[in-house]
Amino acid sequence: MSRLVKWLEDYVLPVANRLGQVRWLVALRDAFISLMPITIAGSLAVLIKSLITAAKVHLGWNTFAFAMQPLVSISDLVWRGTFSLYACFFALALGYQLAKNFEGNRLAAAIVSLSSFSLSIANYAKVRFHGESVVIKSAFDISQFSTTGLFTAILFGSLGFAIYYACYKARFMLHLSTNLPHAEQAAFDSLIPAMVSIFSIGGINYLFQVATGNYFGDWLLTTIQMPLVKWGQGFGTVLLVTLMVQVFWFFGINGLGVLSPILDSIWLTAQNGNITAATSGKVPPYVWVRGSFDVFAWFGGAGGTLMLIVAILVFSKRSDYRTIAKITLAPGIFNIGEPILLGLPVVLNPVYLIPFLLTPVVNVAFSYWVSVMGLVNPVQVAVPSIMPPIIGPFLACNYDWRAIVLSIIDMLIAFAIWSPFVIAADKIADTNNPKTFFTTQF
Repeated sequence: MSRLVKWLEDYVLPVANRLGQVRWLVALRDAFISLMPITIAGSLAVLIKSLITAAKVHLGWNTFAFAMQPLVSISDLVWRGTFSLYACFFALALGYQLAKNFEGNRLAAAIVSLSSFSLSIANYAKVRFHGESVVIKSAFDISQFSTTGLFTAILFGSLGFAIYYACYKARFMLHLSTNLPHAEQAAFDSLIPAMVSIFSIGGINYLFQVATGNYFGDWLLTTIQMPLVKWGQGFGTVLLVTLMVQVFWFFGINGLGVLSPILDSIWLTAQNGNITAATSGKVPPYVWVRGSFDVFAWFGGAGGTLMLIVAILVFSKRSDYRTIAKITLAPGIFNIGEPILLGLPVVLNPVYLIPFLLTPVVNVAFSYWVSVMGLVNPVQVAVPSIMPPIIGPFLACNYDWRAIVLSIIDMLIAFAIWSPFVIAADKIADTNNPKTFFTTQF
């Protein structure tokens, strides 16, 4: 086991540290995080509409459903103002976060990022008229404004900012001798860099359209984004990402933070596709999405550590371990795992390496195939990460009681995996003959 830890320290930890210092990746992660209010609001709208529909269909509450129609209409409006414009919001957030990390004009960068994205999506729309498909030019296909255009927003939002920032740092701007208010001075400083960036992105898209006959956003969607999303539905891919998150966390590095650009760009796109389908009354197209990790693998935090806390309370005879478990139980119920990870500790503790890596992988594997077999609804609603186990899966799977059963089974599996190692840790840390199997805590 010591050899494995040493190998991870030598080869995996340096990569994680370097990734955590890449400012673009940090900005990408923070952009997704900053849109959490949009995600939760849109998901809540889906939950409300689904609850009212379920009450009408399954319980026969027709009067209740009729009385709640204004609330249904409001929920539809909320969804249109959140998820249907997700890529637009993301482009703004990405530009802002990039400027924040690179120390530029945040408002100007956000506008440039949004403009760059808008220039890059298809500017035509197809409508059905008397059974025939009619192409309307000079009109946006609004589907590109949703998560469908997310990869386009990432690519051209980043490229637009890069051109803008290069001009900005080179002081390629208007140099005015007069004293202006701060807002006006900032606008003039960003004027030429923003114009150069926007016209450059426009030129790139024009040349691409002339050379290929396709709009860049359409090409990116069909050749990169959708294949990546489908690749993310593979069993091996899901397990690999789960394992990598755990490896990073074992060394005290937030694995979700490091891998959030991958997790969010692939599986959040799939999740938003499921949310859109649920809103329209269609079957969700994706089995495994971003929220699936949270509700079926990382309950109590990374590693399913809520069950580690329970196992300590059940089996451990050491007063210090039990005290830590009691203190960290409340945060663990709300999926905050840092207190137990750093307080016990689990981080860099060889005794807990195997269960820490194994528990989420086993839970994900079991939950994945249960979802594939159709025994439980796929996650189709985004719920807050602090939603307690059992409740979170029930809401995320759109009021599917089978998700409660699945989450209980997952927790029992996690408990069975953690328990032998808790007992072993007690023996290793015998008070009469203590052994330093964990790192010194300061």
